[in-house]
Amino acid sequence: MSQPRELLELLLSNPREAGTDGALQARRLLSEHLSQLGFDVEEQPLRFSAASLTAYPLFGAGLGWLMLIQILLLTVPAAPSWAALATWGIGVAALGVLLAGVSLGWAPLGGQIRDSANLIATRGGMDQVRRWIVAHYDAKAQGISLAGRLAAMIYAGAVVLLITGLAVKRLWGPIDVDVVAGAAVLALIACGLAGRGALRGSSPGARDNATGLLAAVTLAQQSSDPGTGFLFTSAEQFGLVGSRIFALTYGTMLPGAEVINLDTLDDRGPLRVWYHTGAGAGLAREVARRLQHDSLAARTRRTSLFLAVDSVPLARSGAAAVTVTRFDWSTLRLVHTARDGAEGLDFATAEAVGRALAQGR
Repeated sequence: MSQPRELLELLLSNPREAGTDGALQARRLLSEHLSQLGFDVEEQPLRFSAASLTAYPLFGAGLGWLMLIQILLLTVPAAPSWAALATWGIGVAALGVLLAGVSLGWAPLGGQIRDSANLIATRGGMDQVRRWIVAHYDAKAQGISLAGRLAAMIYAGAVVLLITGLAVKRLWGPIDVDVVAGAAVLALIACGLAGRGALRGSSPGARDNATGLLAAVTLAQQSSDPGTGFLFTSAEQFGLVGSRIFALTYGTMLPGAEVINLDTLDDRGPLRVWYHTGAGAGLAREVARRLQHDSLAARTRRTSLFLAVDSVPLARSGAAAVTVTRFDWSTLRLVHTARDGAEGLDFATAEAVGRALAQGR
């Protein structure tokens, strides 16, 4: 029987972008390993649009076109004073709806449709499971890291506020051309940064999320409790597709259940247990206490139901759901890039988290 570290090496040997042969191979490796541990393993097929990740580049294109229109409406004296604000407001709202539809897969815009599957592993059937251990097995590489995207989105938000302010000021008269030109340059930079958000290359996905997989299989290695099930989701990187499909299919079984999602457990940075609702607060404290017993100093923190982690759709279905993470800014500079390899990572935190969560069950 292979050990978790041996499985980890195999998982890191190929990129695992959802809907590709690499992800299929990872799913087979996980299925074989869990079957050897005595779990009943089944696949939950899913389909998704690879175009969901075009939402950020699409935002850049939309912002560029709206700025072009604003240049005329802000500077030309003959334009109605209210036209810039009305056009900007309607345009931003419409762009927001379009981006939401694309990112959630509702508006694929001709993107490639891919097939993948979640893995569900239980001992004795899903009806006995009261605690789900969740980890996504897919990885991706984009032209800009997660840290870069967060910084770029903050910058883009500031640009949007600036243009909104100019549109409001236009109610009292035309804006100086030089001021509008400066705003246009800032918007152009935001457009360029957004354009780098498309898929580019491939990633071993060591931190995101081979670490979570190692923690989960370490726990599985020590678990004989039929009340603990394991959910390995796919297409998390394409809009939490796997967890949303699981919640849609098995939502009636989730109220009252516990969900512990393991996602990005680097060996540096603060260890956090994130919860989304009041139902998850007690579980977060219990998970943090259990981690503390393994010399891991974890803190609980509440976050929004809009956070892009697999625990969110399950929390919305009534589960007490938390996500365990460990990262810092250096981690985020590697995540979602081809540089997210095993270099500088010994996976000690992932193994410790898996061992700690296995205690008492």
